[in-house]
Amino acid sequence: MESNLTAPLNKIIKFSNVDGPGNRMSIFFQGCNFNCLYCHNPETISMCISCGACLNVCPTKSLSFDENGLVIWNKETCVNCDLCIKFCKNSSSPKIELVDVQYLLKEIKRVKPFIKGITVSGGECTLQYKFLTELFKEVKSNFPDLTCFVDTNGSLDLSEKKYEKFVEITDAFMLDIKAWKKEEHLNLVAFENTNPLKNIEFLKEIGKLYEVRSVIVPNLLDCKNLVKNVATILSGTDIRYKIIKYRPIGVREKNINNLVVPSDEFIETLKNSIVDFKINSITI
Repeated sequence: MESNLTAPLNKIIKFSNVDGPGNRMSIFFQGCNFNCLYCHNPETISMCISCGACLNVCPTKSLSFDENGLVIWNKETCVNCDLCIKFCKNSSSPKIELVDVQYLLKEIKRVKPFIKGITVSGGECTLQYKFLTELFKEVKSNFPDLTCFVDTNGSLDLSEKKYEKFVEITDAFMLDIKAWKKEEHLNLVAFENTNPLKNIEFLKEIGKLYEVRSVIVPNLLDCKNLVKNVATILSGTDIRYKIIKYRPIGVREKNINNLVVPSDEFIETLKNSIVDFKINSITI
C-alpha cells in the first residue's frame, strides 16, 4: 500500500440506505470540479482558504487560527451546528480532515457487522481515484464481504488507461446524468457533458453501472428529452434509473429563486413516459 496517500475528508455517514444496495457507510470527500446551480451540499465544492469568516459565528469556539494562519477545527468541542458552513462564502467547510487509508479502515471496522459495503461520494470523489484504489484494495483484503461503490458526476473519462485499476477494483458506479444537451449541461454545471455521456455507455458495457440519477429542474432542462435518452441506453438492463425531484434544501440562497421545483404530477409523467423501455427499476 502507498502509505503516503491522503485525501480530504468532508464527513462520514455511518449508515445509509440510499447510496447503493443494503445498509452502507457513505464517505464524502472534499472538492468538486462541477459547480451545479442546484448543488445540495455546496460546502463540499472548494477547499477551505482560511479566510476566518467562520470563527466569529462558532458558538463553542471550536475554530481558531494556528501559528501559520490556517483555520483549525477542534473536533472534540464542536457540536456540529454547521453555522460555519452556512456563513462560508467559499462553498467550503473548515471541518475538512486530511486522512489516510488506515484512518478510514478503522472507521469501517467499527460498523462492519452492520453494513453491506461502503459508498464514496463528495464533492467528486473520483478526483481522489489513486487514494480510492488503495482504499478499496485494503477494504477487500480486510473485509472481503463488503462491496465498494462510487457515486460520481462522471466528469473523468473512466475508459482511459490511467483509471483502469480504479475501475477494476470498484464493484459498481452510481452515475449522474444531469443534462443531455451540451448547452444545458454547461449552463447547469459549467462543464461539458462529453465524459458523463461516454461513461454511461462504457460502464454499462463492462457491467459496472449500478444506477443512473437525474435531478429534474423544469426551467433549466428539457427533462423529457433527458429521461428518454437515458432510458434508451438503460433499456432491457437491470441498471436502476432514479428520477430525482429537485428540492431547494441545502441549495445556495443566491440560486434558489432561479430554480423551479417540479410538481409530483410532472415527475410521475416523466416516469410514465419511459415505462415501455423495459427498465427493471425506475425510482422517483
